[in-house]
Amino acid sequence: MQRSPLHRFVGLASRDPAKALAAAASLGIPRAYGSYQALIADPEIEAVYIPLPNHLHVPWSIRAMEAGKHVLCEKPIALTAAEAATLVPVRDRTRRLIQEAFMIRHHPQWRRVRELVRSGRIGRLQAMTAHFTYTHLDPDNIRNRVEVGGGGLYDIGTYPVTMMRFVFEAEPVAVSCTLERDPAFRTDRLTSAILRFPQGQAVFMIGTQMVRGQGVQIFGSEGRIDMVTPFTWPAEEPARIRIAGAAPLPPGDPGTPEAIGGGDHYRLQGDDFARAVRGAAPLEFPIETAVANMRVIDALFRAGASGRFEDV
Repeated sequence: MQRSPLHRFVGLASRDPAKALAAAASLGIPRAYGSYQALIADPEIEAVYIPLPNHLHVPWSIRAMEAGKHVLCEKPIALTAAEAATLVPVRDRTRRLIQEAFMIRHHPQWRRVRELVRSGRIGRLQAMTAHFTYTHLDPDNIRNRVEVGGGGLYDIGTYPVTMMRFVFEAEPVAVSCTLERDPAFRTDRLTSAILRFPQGQAVFMIGTQMVRGQGVQIFGSEGRIDMVTPFTWPAEEPARIRIAGAAPLPPGDPGTPEAIGGGDHYRLQGDDFARAVRGAAPLEFPIETAVANMRVIDALFRAGASGRFEDV
């Protein structure tokens, strides 16, 4: 985001003043605050980016908006849909913008994929599959601490849920989920899920204690799109997708490759938010989209406990 001319970073805050100073100095940010409250009290700051642990997203988003700041808050916006919904009246009352920070929605490869689906390139959209996995075993890391909103569904399960809604351009009506928890951390470490959309189905698997990997396939009545690295593509390299038609491919032929450049999705996300703050463009993903995403996550947790399909 610092590479963009649309932003000027004024300050950085931490609960530890020494950490704030060190981080601000390393990033070339002029001010360091020894508390979050001190930052949102600064009258020069127009907007804040909140990448705090998950359980702090809603309370500090509310405080920031009430202090007159626009808010770009990391995903997941909340721990439940009910908690996320408390942000809506605060936004309306304060007239501040708030958006959940899902950078991949701004990546050109996802925009291109949705364009291909909309155009009928693969026929009628019927199904999506996705996987997203890594290994992280540090018990002190917030991703492995259940009391602060750790666990796989919150950390990486939100990606396939968000992007399946993005591509289908609809909300799932019901979900099924098998969920395994780490016996020591008590966080979910392996999840397989089905999302039932009005016009098709989507399936994903995530894991936080297995070999690293990611991928997405999108299936239509007349073709398929493969996304090589859908979630964390390096900004300096063109993204790659492959498109296959209805005709059978020769052995070893994965389809027609397409390279998509301009993929610094963090900068693109920041630029889009800055334009909305300035009134130059509408906010593409209002907070209601985040509430809808949390409804799916809530239903997945319920399905993981009940062992049956749950309505969203």
